[in-house]
Amino acid sequence: MTTTRTNRLRRPLLAGTTAVAAMAVTAGFMAASPEQATAATGPKLSLVAATGSVTLTSWKEEPGVYLDLGTYLTAEGTPLELKVTRKSYKDPVVVTQTVYEGGKAKAKTLPQGTVKDFSGLPGFAEITLTDKAGKKVVSRTESFCPNNASGRIRPDAPATSKYPESCPTNPFTLGSVWGVEKGWAANTYGGSYTQPVKLAAGTYTARVGVTKKYRDLFGIADKPATVKVTVQERSWEEGNGVSAARSAAAGEHAGHGTAGGHAGHGAAHRAPAAHAGHHGPVKPSQAGAPETSGATPSYNVGHGPLKAAPPALPWALKKQQAALAGAQGADAAGPRTGDATGQTDGSRKAPALVPAAKRPTGKASVPDVPKPDLRSLPAYGITISDGTENVPGKDYLAFSANVWNAGPAQLVVDGFRSPGKAKMDAYQYFYDAKGKQVGYTPTGTMEWDPRPGHVHWHFTDFASYRLLKADKKEAVRSGKEAFCLANTDAVDYTVKNANWHPFNTDLATACGQENSISVREVLDVGSGDTYTQDLPGQSFDITDVPNGTYYIQVLANPAKRLKETSLDNNSALRKVVLGGKPGKRTVTVPAHDLVDAN
Repeated sequence: MTTTRTNRLRRPLLAGTTAVAAMAVTAGFMAASPEQATAATGPKLSLVAATGSVTLTSWKEEPGVYLDLGTYLTAEGTPLELKVTRKSYKDPVVVTQTVYEGGKAKAKTLPQGTVKDFSGLPGFAEITLTDKAGKKVVSRTESFCPNNASGRIRPDAPATSKYPESCPTNPFTLGSVWGVEKGWAANTYGGSYTQPVKLAAGTYTARVGVTKKYRDLFGIADKPATVKVTVQERSWEEGNGVSAARSAAAGEHAGHGTAGGHAGHGAAHRAPAAHAGHHGPVKPSQAGAPETSGATPSYNVGHGPLKAAPPALPWALKKQQAALAGAQGADAAGPRTGDATGQTDGSRKAPALVPAAKRPTGKASVPDVPKPDLRSLPAYGITISDGTENVPGKDYLAFSANVWNAGPAQLVVDGFRSPGKAKMDAYQYFYDAKGKQVGYTPTGTMEWDPRPGHVHWHFTDFASYRLLKADKKEAVRSGKEAFCLANTDAVDYTVKNANWHPFNTDLATACGQENSISVREVLDVGSGDTYTQDLPGQSFDITDVPNGTYYIQVLANPAKRLKETSLDNNSALRKVVLGGKPGKRTVTVPAHDLVDAN
């Protein structure tokens, strides 16, 4: 159970991420022979260091140094593949490993309690640092997300990894798939999901190994990697100024990828992007958004308040950024990070799914083909806010909410504008098993939202939010009902037809511009879209609402205009208890079955 008092909500970070470019590990890895692959029950896993030495920067304005030591877990013979699921929020999270016997895949259930959530394997890496005198100054364990920033370790490995690019941390995730592709390596660095350490400038020796629990579980040899570490102290105000320092910091902390959501630790210290989130550019002070177990910046990223995690940038791009900043200054044009048209983190091109060239013709129909299934998750990230506007005498109940698509078909909505019209007419499309469009139906409108932090096209009536009394009767309704759809959270990648690599994971790739004549918005199978209701008109005004027990209702497809597999699972409730006095209201959030996250 979580109780929060009045505080100033910070807006979320949103930074798409992708796999790191090929890693130069030349340890002589060779593909397993067919005989070896047949006999193996799982992959051959090894811990390696990409380099024998690294230089880390200790920024005076930062809480410490993040230990990005360049160590990777490699997989040979077969992939490391883990499926992490729970039947319901009343059931614990369980994990199975895909192993191969006689060339056939089968599921091997790992011991109960191996994982507690969907963010990775807890206590996987053992890290110790000793100083020049041989004194141990750091001793810790860190979690490992197999979907971390990764790259190939040999030229004949698969060109792309089939696995998702992050481990989701939305508290209401239902299923995830983790993996290290064969011939690939995944960074063991946990990003700012770990705690930084205070290290004085100087040289150290780092020893990184795999804890015995996982060595025994996966058959990993006890061969720790040794890395020489040089720590240098710097300030944002040095050199080319704050922006240059922030850019360097962003390149320095590469780790988790995000598809369900990881916002970047580095992203917090670079110039705000045009589409940093559903609520506008991110300020440096917003980097420390309160952790609510919100979608990680799982591509998760999510749009709810997040604990920051590092963006995964290709090494070549980071070098270009550093060289450009040093030679021409922080504001020089060239490669950069941040969401913008056609890109997410500056490295992975993320083209929007293209709408039809013209509005559909012929008779509208709803054919008997697979359809999306919109489902609501219980609210989370619940807190008392002043609405971020310092409104005197006002108390708001702010929260994050997610509607996801359980499939088995994508939700595809196109908007078309007649010349001179302010709104677009929206249509839902339907496809057969081969992906051919076989029908469409009108489904409301899209409207342009010119407000700062939005500046994109919203699909109306996608979801609505109500604060219900203890008897489930409405007390307050949120004014937020129109959205630009984006696949911010990997909610359940184990459902049929789940897409592990959705395109429109950020607002820049899907929401159009003011002069757009058509827009396509897609919610992919397995993914959801998190919105944070933290502004007046979106959050619940509870200034005059009596203390007591209430329920936050998240309702998908409230007007029932969208055609779905089922309309019986569109509502989700989250119990809250309001207390305190005007101006100092409190909210207590009881656990939702086994999920104890506010």
